[in-house]
Amino acid sequence: MAIRKLMGSRKLWLYAGVLTLAVVLIGAAVYLKKQGTAGNAARTGSVKPLVAVTVVRHQDMYSQFVLSGQTVAAAQIDIAPKYAGKMAAVYVELGQTVTAGQVLAVQDTREIALLIAQTAASIRQARAEMTQTKAAFDAGYLQAEADYQRNLANYQRYEALLNTGAISREAFESARQQMINAKTAFAAFSEQATDGGVPASLDIKQALLDKARYSLELLQQQREDMVLRAPRPGVIGFRQVEPGLLVQAGQKILTVVDNSGIFVDCLVSEQAAASLRTGMSLDMTVGSLKRQYPGKIIYISPASDSQKQVYTVRVALEQADGALRSGMFTQADVNVLLSSQTLFVPKQALVQHNGKSYLFVISANSKVEQRPVQTGQRNDDSIEILAGIRDGEQVAVTNLSRLKPDMTVEVAAGSGAQPEHSRTGGGS
Repeated sequence: MAIRKLMGSRKLWLYAGVLTLAVVLIGAAVYLKKQGTAGNAARTGSVKPLVAVTVVRHQDMYSQFVLSGQTVAAAQIDIAPKYAGKMAAVYVELGQTVTAGQVLAVQDTREIALLIAQTAASIRQARAEMTQTKAAFDAGYLQAEADYQRNLANYQRYEALLNTGAISREAFESARQQMINAKTAFAAFSEQATDGGVPASLDIKQALLDKARYSLELLQQQREDMVLRAPRPGVIGFRQVEPGLLVQAGQKILTVVDNSGIFVDCLVSEQAAASLRTGMSLDMTVGSLKRQYPGKIIYISPASDSQKQVYTVRVALEQADGALRSGMFTQADVNVLLSSQTLFVPKQALVQHNGKSYLFVISANSKVEQRPVQTGQRNDDSIEILAGIRDGEQVAVTNLSRLKPDMTVEVAAGSGAQPEHSRTGGGS
């Protein structure tokens, strides 16, 4: 009997626990339903969208980008022999300072010296042969002229005697033939004269003499070319040659680097090239030296590179010192005025729809107006507004997807500052 009472008591407690749990679950469901209803009410318009705004003011609109490049020397000249041959001597070391015209190295000139001596001997021979030919010609000319004059006089005398019958026809014809032969011999000398009045035999000898002289000049110039000199002052920046080395024609053996003037070559985009002008002053920073050097743009390429589609800009550095070397990386911040005293807004404030541009203008009573605008120049940060907005008006820059015309919004505290001068990066 006691056991039955105990089991009945336990069932009573179990029923009470189940009932209590059911009450708790029903209460939670009612609470959650009320919360959901309140949330839906908030989403249907009872809560105002929170937006940040910017105040539009007339001010200068700038484009700022980084111009970067590498330094290049005023000149970097490779020294290479014009002719193949053995190096006889090298007079400079790596890093040595040289002056213009200084002898740097010399090739072996013994063979060419022999050729020069041989050609000089040929010139002497040609000159002697010319003298001999001239003497022989002059003597032959005088002899032929004398023979002709003598035979002409004899012919004329025989002709007069023939007319008187003092001589026979045979004797006259013999004198006539001798005169003709003498005349032909004399004409052979007289007709040798060329356009310059020089007999052909002498002209041939003169041509041979001139040819030998030109050969001598060519050999002497070749010997001079085998003496390698510095084309301008500078420092030996490359040396790969030793005495006795057999070098080929055109093989680079030395390099003279002239750092008296330092330039910076930069590759820039089309937009950056359009913003730059020759004569523009810049402050170029050399990162490895942690120094700034004033410079000036002296060249902008008239056409872009056909492969890279970039333009080359050269900056001449002023006040260059010995610390600057070719190949150092430099950069400069370039500020270019795009438009003076204009209105512009951050890029994120502009809405595009059906090919038109809009801004959400926030009135003094926090009402939204969707206003069409006309845009102008752009950069990475801002867009110029040419028409559709006035100085001093507020423009929404955040939460634009939730804004609708005539909606009331809540302006975020601290917003409303006028936009800064815009900057665009990546110009070079």
